[in-house]
Amino acid sequence: MTNPIQFLRTVLTVDAVTCLAMGALLVAMAGPLAALLDLPTALLFEAGLLLFPSAAFMLWAARHTDRLEWPVRAVAWLNLGWTAASFAVIALLAPNPLGIAFVTVQALAVAGLAALEFHGLSLFRRAFA
Repeated sequence: MTNPIQFLRTVLTVDAVTCLAMGALLVAMAGPLAALLDLPTALLFEAGLLLFPSAAFMLWAARHTDRLEWPVRAVAWLNLGWTAASFAVIALLAPNPLGIAFVTVQALAVAGLAALEFHGLSLFRRAFA
């Protein structure tokens, strides 16, 4: 059986690392990406900035999965919110096809991480109920 604490720590750490990587990309390359994707520079830059404290919270949550469930649940729900907001960006701002692909791929990746976090919570509850 999978160790639920280790599973959650791994998923949260991967989530945090991907947040840091995407945040760095969006902050450092907001201008060129905006032109390439047909999205506003400020949106990309500010979304990138938002990812840094998110990653810090995820790393904190990863260290406390043995005692607390709520941080993992919060991360998973926030990831679903990010996914919904990403699809709203596509609907409201109508980026070019490359922009649609970029936003869709990252949104689906984030949704996948949320699914893994919810699965880890389910394993945690079953193991420690």
